[in-house]
Amino acid sequence: MSTVKAGRLLIADDDRELVDAYVLFFEAHGYIIQTAADGVAALAAYRASRPDIVMLDIQMPGMDGHTVAREIRRMAFIPRPLLLAVTALHAHAERLDSFSAGFDHHFVKPAELPVILAAMASRIAH
Repeated sequence: MSTVKAGRLLIADDDRELVDAYVLFFEAHGYIIQTAADGVAALAAYRASRPDIVMLDIQMPGMDGHTVAREIRRMAFIPRPLLLAVTALHAHAERLDSFSAGFDHHFVKPAELPVILAAMASRIAH
């Protein structure tokens, strides 16, 4: 269990088994988790609860992760959430697309969860 004060985390991915694994890992580190199975649900969940961190797959049904990230950034809530792309997209241009959409980090699946946790913990500690 982490000693860092964890925050509220929204995880959106259409792979239910992967989401379940993320939930187990991040809950064990003290995060309060909310999940969504597609981009539309992720955006609605963000609007309703304004979590500290949003972890999005890019290729989701309904609305992709880039669109969700752009919409979250357009809302301009303060404090700004940490936006994490966790995706199978790995090309340099795809990484640039993520940063252009407003993501703070772009992780490629299968992502190393301790690396994601470190990025999250450094943000929450500030």
